[in-house]
Amino acid sequence: MIRKNAVVLYKNQCALVTDVEGDKYAIQYCPSAAATGKKSYVSLKVREKDIVPLHAGPASSLDALLSFSDGALSAQLSEAYELLRSDPVTASSSVPFADIAELMRPSFSADESFAVYKTISESDEFALDAASFKSGTLAFVPRSEEEIAALKQKAYEKAHEGELRAAFIKRLKQKRLELPGDSKYMSEVESLALGQTDKSKAMAEAGFSQTPEKAHKLLIDTGVWPLTRNPYPTRYGLSMTSASEGLAVPPEEERLFVQSRAYAIDNAWSEDPDDAIAWDGEYLWVHVADPASSVMPDSSIDKTARERGTTLYLPEGTSRMLAETSLADYALGLNERSRALSFRILFDDKGGISDCAVFKTFVNVERLTYEKADALKDSPELKPLFDIAKRNIERRKRAGACSVDLPEVHISVDEETKKVSIEPEIRYESGDTVREMMLLAGEGAARFAFKNNIPFPYVSQEAPAIPSDLPPGLAGDFRLLRCMRKRSVGITPAPHAAIGVSMYSQVTSPLRRYGDLIAHEQLRAFMAGRPLIDKDDMLMRISEGDIASIAARKASRCSETHWKLVYLLQNPEWTGEAVCVDKKDKQIQLYIPSLDMQTFIVPQKKYELNDTLEVKAMNIDIPQQTVVFVPL
Repeated sequence: MIRKNAVVLYKNQCALVTDVEGDKYAIQYCPSAAATGKKSYVSLKVREKDIVPLHAGPASSLDALLSFSDGALSAQLSEAYELLRSDPVTASSSVPFADIAELMRPSFSADESFAVYKTISESDEFALDAASFKSGTLAFVPRSEEEIAALKQKAYEKAHEGELRAAFIKRLKQKRLELPGDSKYMSEVESLALGQTDKSKAMAEAGFSQTPEKAHKLLIDTGVWPLTRNPYPTRYGLSMTSASEGLAVPPEEERLFVQSRAYAIDNAWSEDPDDAIAWDGEYLWVHVADPASSVMPDSSIDKTARERGTTLYLPEGTSRMLAETSLADYALGLNERSRALSFRILFDDKGGISDCAVFKTFVNVERLTYEKADALKDSPELKPLFDIAKRNIERRKRAGACSVDLPEVHISVDEETKKVSIEPEIRYESGDTVREMMLLAGEGAARFAFKNNIPFPYVSQEAPAIPSDLPPGLAGDFRLLRCMRKRSVGITPAPHAAIGVSMYSQVTSPLRRYGDLIAHEQLRAFMAGRPLIDKDDMLMRISEGDIASIAARKASRCSETHWKLVYLLQNPEWTGEAVCVDKKDKQIQLYIPSLDMQTFIVPQKKYELNDTLEVKAMNIDIPQQTVVFVPL
């Protein structure tokens, strides 16, 4: 019970209870004293929840409360702090205000109470117990020595802010920072390097150009970032972690059990098998992971996948479009029986697609590496698939298909040491077989959607203007690459000239491509008789997903270049073979297959197309992503 002449806090200011009227308290306080030094008393009525008791009273007057002063209070508080910290029970526990005050000044009076409170609340030794304060009681927690030191350092830095900032800028100009202390000043430089802002006050003050590349270089030169730091995913607005919301357990629903064993064939390091193939003697089956069984259009998972566009594969790790936990239930071949959305393809006499049907299925899937599949290519189970692939390649070529087949490399980064390894991708015949099966599934799905008038994400590409004097070898591949047109994704089917088909869609990677996922959502809606996504909405979703995918491809390409340059710095004695793939004026364009990199040089002697020469790397610039290759 709060009585008349008790001392309370009102809005953290000293107040004197002048009367008690039922459930209300008349108080007097001085709101302007702290700000102006002039005392102007205000009286008002408040409820008990609006005030916090400080002393039961009686206090002689508000003026006496506000004017009380004793130079011994700080020393007395320090003694109380030492006593509380020396006792394990109270060392870091919440202690009522009255108990601390009693330690400081036994039997402290009401007129002293506000001065004691101010001494405690403004000290470094104690922190207000906010939870207690909200409940209407007053308590404090003794701070640790580390916390007190941090507070004093912060107060010092605030008092000497200009002086400390000037000293930092001087060190920054010289690129001789005092780490880790100076790191806090470099956050804006990091934001610029990561593309999160376009300005850095620190860089401007130190006289540096304000670009992401310059910021990146400055962070490396000052030791804030290691050479291995990869800024590109963040710079392109991408997450470095996989989606967090897990998919629901696959629903129980009627599915066709496919008797023939299917094979999920992929790289040895693949962790997300999302397609498998089989031949039952009459039909080609392409089984595809079925996350759309639980991912509904415009659900939170669907929207997240659309924002990501695709799974981001980086040499240092993978950021998945769907949650990591989804693989256990939805990837193929990880369980004894896999759920799939399956495309059953019937061929005509010429090897073209006569019919494509779509089923929800249960499938027995066996995982194989490309190497193992090649070893089994003449087996009764796999030989028909290899034969179908060969026929389809010939069919597509007759239809004008053209593709650029450049060497590829696999880059891996040790998580702890950041040691980079680059190995050539081995070309397996089974890899070509899988590619053809995926193309057939995409063509079949597009035909199915068109036949049933389903708004669908069709992928098309105009025919390239191929020159008649196309050179052989890698030089020809590069010339052809420059002739290729950009692909288009839309809701109207059109020929995909590079593949050599009249209509095409991508449907075989719904775990890692949003376009494939939305295609599955639409197919499942059609099969269930649910409303379809209309054409305008489908076009909007396709566009949003494609924009995100483009950003992911750019980030992936820049990331791979980053790690290739790190590799060259880690291996200063590296040399490699380069191939002359183009000649223009005084320059020649070189392609380095072992790195999958290109460069231009002014040669000291004459080179013909497809000639080879040995080169070494010099002047490697990580932030600018440049390297000079010179002939040996």
